[in-house]
Amino acid sequence: MAAQEQYTPRMEARYKGELAPAMQKSRGYKNVHEIPKLEKIVINMGVGQAALDKKHMETALKDLTLIAGQKPVATKARKSNASFKIREGMAIGAKVTLRGKRMYEFLDRLVTIALPRVRDFRGINGKAFDGRGNYALGIKDHTIFPEINFDKVEAARGMDIIICTTAKTDEEAKELLRGFDLPFRN
Repeated sequence: MAAQEQYTPRMEARYKGELAPAMQKSRGYKNVHEIPKLEKIVINMGVGQAALDKKHMETALKDLTLIAGQKPVATKARKSNASFKIREGMAIGAKVTLRGKRMYEFLDRLVTIALPRVRDFRGINGKAFDGRGNYALGIKDHTIFPEINFDKVEAARGMDIIICTTAKTDEEAKELLRGFDLPFRN
C-alpha cells in the first residue's frame, strides 16, 4: 500500500514540474493558487435504448466502469416523455466524476491512446469552451478506449467528456489543456 501512495501519474508530474511553473512565468501569476489546474473530469453516457431493454443499461454501466476505472452512477429521467417511451425516474444514462490520480490517468489514456484511434481524426474543436474555462468533448464511439473489447460490444455508444478547470478565462484553459497535449485543430 505504501508503494502505491507514492505513485504519481505522468500527467500530474508534468503539470507540477513543467506546466505550472511555465504558466506562472508566462502569465505573471504572483500566487501559486492563481495558476489554472484541472479540477475534475465528468464522463456522461446517454443510453436511449434502456427505455426498451434494461440489458443496455447494464452493459453501458459495465463499459463506463472499465473506461473510467470507477463505478458510474445511473442517471434517471426527470420527466416522462411518451414519444420516447420514457417514464419519470427511469434509468436512461450513466455518469462518473473523476478527480485526483484517476482523473490524470484518464486524461493520459484519452490523449495518448483513445483520440488517436478515432477514424479520420484531425484534432478536437478548440472552440468548445463554456466561457468559464471548462471544456466539453463529444465522442461518437466508446470503443476507441482500449479497455473495451470490440468483439463483445453490441452497440457503439457516444459519450460526453467535460474537463473542468480552475481557469478564469477560456484562453487560460486552452493554454493549460494544450500543455496536456490535447490536439486542438483551431
